Amino acid sequence: METKFVHTTELLRSDTNQIIELFFGYAQLKNLYRQGWLERGIPKLDCETDADHCFGVALLAYVIAEEYRPDLDISKVIKLSLIHEIGEIYAGDIKPSDGVSLEEKSRREFEAVNKVFSKFPNPDKYINLWKEYDGKKTPEAIFVAQIDKLETALQANLYERLNYGGLDEFFPYVNDRLSSPELRKIFDDLVNTRK
Repeated sequence: METKFVHTTELLRSDTNQIIELFFGYAQLKNLYRQGWLERGIPKLDCETDADHCFGVALLAYVIAEEYRPDLDISKVIKLSLIHEIGEIYAGDIKPSDGVSLEEKSRREFEAVNKVFSKFPNPDKYINLWKEYDGKKTPEAIFVAQIDKLETALQANLYERLNYGGLDEFFPYVNDRLSSPELRKIFDDLVNTRK
């Protein structure tokens, strides 16, 4: 028997508490596989999900900021890293190869973020945080955006070490998007240890 895909938020009533709804939305990210990895032959058994990615970004952002970037607001770094993929709950994992412009991707994700937080007493607090990340104008948002890319290179290298191929393109892509000296050092060390 074939099972029908159900968005986790479809399992809720319309009058559900917003915290429960947020969790069910986040649960959607646990089932949303990173499409770039699937396209390159990583099987779902080993494939990173958006929730896995968010945790990796949050952990890296916290530790690297704590150890190397005392100039940053650590609380904001953690908040930005936790919220940066929330739009994908409804917009999905849009990849550069999907042919969707950055403006359209941002619009779709903004609409999704609004949907996620609209029932909260102070939705603008969360929506503005996501907008800060998306706009990449503050030092914390720029840092988290670069951590997002660094995590991709680390994940690609992990897959290489698990003997998956076809991942070479991720390294120049990430290389071109890192300007932080601390992150460049980590990336260069990673590239120097590739098989």
